[in-house]
Amino acid sequence: MPVTTGSARLAAHLGERAPGRRIGLVANPASLDAERRHVVEVAAAAPELRLTALFGPQHGFRSDVQDNMIETDHARHPRLDVPVYSLYGETRTPTPAMLSEIDLLVIDLQDVGTRVYTYVHTMTNCLRACGAAGVPVMVCDRPNPIGGAAVEGPMLRPGYESFVGQFPIPLRHGLTIGELARLCNETFDLGATVEVLPVEGWRRDLYHDDTGLPWVLPSPNLPTLDSAVVYPGMVLLEGTNLSEGRGTTRPFEIAGAPWLDAHRLAEAMNGLGLPGAWFRPAEFQPTFQKHAGETCGGCQIHVTDRAAFRPVLTAVAFLQTCRRLDPERFAWREPPYEYETVVPPIDILSGSDALRRSLDDDVPYAAIAEAWTAELDRFRGLRDRYLSY
Repeated sequence: MPVTTGSARLAAHLGERAPGRRIGLVANPASLDAERRHVVEVAAAAPELRLTALFGPQHGFRSDVQDNMIETDHARHPRLDVPVYSLYGETRTPTPAMLSEIDLLVIDLQDVGTRVYTYVHTMTNCLRACGAAGVPVMVCDRPNPIGGAAVEGPMLRPGYESFVGQFPIPLRHGLTIGELARLCNETFDLGATVEVLPVEGWRRDLYHDDTGLPWVLPSPNLPTLDSAVVYPGMVLLEGTNLSEGRGTTRPFEIAGAPWLDAHRLAEAMNGLGLPGAWFRPAEFQPTFQKHAGETCGGCQIHVTDRAAFRPVLTAVAFLQTCRRLDPERFAWREPPYEYETVVPPIDILSGSDALRRSLDDDVPYAAIAEAWTAELDRFRGLRDRYLSY
């Protein structure tokens, strides 16, 4: 039996409890259930519901904007004739005027278990706005595609908040989007009235390909589950002049730079004996973003044991190795990045300046990871209060 998403029960649940209410939906193409029904089609087909507004996160409601940090415009749905509001454009938060059209906001977004994934912050912006406007929120829960057991990486610290990190949680948080909604709303006083429609049949050790659910790209640069598995760590490369593989068919799995020798890099990485990973030398040409049209030397990460693999540790080791191989040409990316114009991108991605400073001082990657332990233990204590599965 496949896992059942919260959205599969949306129409029946609201038909019984809220017939006739005006519904707004935050969704994108990945908002499918096990029967491959899109949540918008489910809501639109239910005679007891009134779908009056749609909202899209980064990359757009249709997820048709390939590159990152490209804003989308408001539009109108061609078949349903309702507004489609962009929450990654002139505003990243629903405005009072938008919320005046609805009696309930339903959120059905596929998170990927990583603090810097902007859909999380679209959701929390919605919770804060709905709390202020007195509009209740329903979150249709979905499995965390990379499992809900492991927690890893540095915590976000005060002063480093941005649209890729608003709250003190680690890079890999090990929560579903519904669990995260409850944690953020209650812990950080967002003020919303939140109901979560739970997942049925999911366990915390299950990855997406264990669920029976269709894999639909959550966003254009996470084409496969393999990309999502490495993403919590390899997304840190966005804060450097290394290519994280955007512009290839395997973003975040493939990474490198024009000045790196693929075989030297792979040999060095494999020599570290990192758990659950093997590094294949790879040469590639990104078609857009960093080093577009240039041949880069790098690696493809092959995850050989998901349970043992530590994506953030692996990425920190990768950064350190690339820096050591060519310290003169390795560089931190300069702002702007995701609406932040002053703080270095690596700092808002990692959550503070600690990672950047440690790598600048050549602190061994294992010692960098060990420094996360106390904060992660405290977070687990908070997280445990919000686990639903």
